[in-house]
Amino acid sequence: MNSSPLLQCNDVRKAFSKPDGAELLVLEGMNLELREGQIVGLLGRSGSGKSTLLRLIAGLSEPTAGQLHYLGQPISGPAPGIAMVFQSFALFPWLTVFENVALGLEAQRMPRADIRKRSLAAIDLIGLDGFESAYPRELSGGMRQRVGFARALVVHPNILLMDEPFSALDVLTAETLRTDFLDLWAEGRMPIKGVILVTHNIEEAVLMCDRILVFGSNPGRILSEIKVSLPQPRNRLDPSFRELVERIYVEMTSRPQAGASARKESFPGLGIGSQLPQVSTNLLAGLLEAVAAAPFNGIADLPKIASDLQMEIDELFPVAETLQMLRFAELEGGDLKLTEDGLAFVQAALDERKRIFLRHLLTYVPLAAHIRRVLDERASHSARKSRFIDELEDFMSEEAADETLRAVLRWARYAEAFAYDDENAMFSLENPT
Repeated sequence: MNSSPLLQCNDVRKAFSKPDGAELLVLEGMNLELREGQIVGLLGRSGSGKSTLLRLIAGLSEPTAGQLHYLGQPISGPAPGIAMVFQSFALFPWLTVFENVALGLEAQRMPRADIRKRSLAAIDLIGLDGFESAYPRELSGGMRQRVGFARALVVHPNILLMDEPFSALDVLTAETLRTDFLDLWAEGRMPIKGVILVTHNIEEAVLMCDRILVFGSNPGRILSEIKVSLPQPRNRLDPSFRELVERIYVEMTSRPQAGASARKESFPGLGIGSQLPQVSTNLLAGLLEAVAAAPFNGIADLPKIASDLQMEIDELFPVAETLQMLRFAELEGGDLKLTEDGLAFVQAALDERKRIFLRHLLTYVPLAAHIRRVLDERASHSARKSRFIDELEDFMSEEAADETLRAVLRWARYAEAFAYDDENAMFSLENPT
């Protein structure tokens, strides 16, 4: 095995300019290395900059600061030895399987005979022999993603970048394609030397990767690196596998230590300017009920409840963290434990649930309390949406401000804290509790 790395990222930073001239920081202090024979996983929630980093490595975007090197050379544009498989199938619908796969070789102006030989070999390798003349519309989702893999492999890349390649597939199809990929990798049949996999599925990361980089958000950064030394093929039911999954859940939900600057709480300071997640009250109530019921009885292991409810971290974490923000639950050590008020909410009838939720909303969500206070103090008991949007835009983008306002409105309507007329863009105390 070659001792020099295939890829190096040193102190990579990526920021975008906002319309008002301010800077939106997406990635900061990004350091990683990929060596021959490794599958490295980038694990984190949506919005943590994983896909942005992949685009930088692919040469599709340039870093604001820092350096990226492929085989010792700076990446200054799309590198011929780096290929990517996307989350969406990204096939040309008017081209056949063979034509979609051959496209990259045609761009390299390779002789026709070589194009045909290598394209057919890639199609055969990925399990689509016999479908060369089929169009994407004739294929299932799993088969279309296999075409995506064949198209990436046919150019014989050194590095394969995979941006959540299994997330658009149903559970069984994704599992089959993962297994086939790992079998081909273990047998050395694929013309690639290293893989970087972007995922938000913890079990997928443990199943496939040799090293896992756990990402934090706002801005995207590496919280920790976890080495996976379990032999392939890996068994999800193996105690060592489950222990590693549990460790990652703990890692991703642990609170920052005093003075630790590497991590940020989900709702830092929880001031009026905190961006709020898009979580419905139905999901909040549903998770409370699931954790309160047997076999959890008020305290649930996150990997276990994620498995039982078939929720991935992008779905489970925002709900769990919102329950923590509202003081209906506590997140610690990879467990979700209901508070006394959380248990009281589950046991209450609908009207009492609304009263409990209202009390917590106005106590623990400053934006909700601020809107209610403004409406209470005005003689008209009303205020335009723009009044609150303008305040929020001092802390976040216009889009984030609108999403945050919609999030707090969703909770407020359930609790009957205040109302909103979308046609007139007006908040009011119509039908308040």
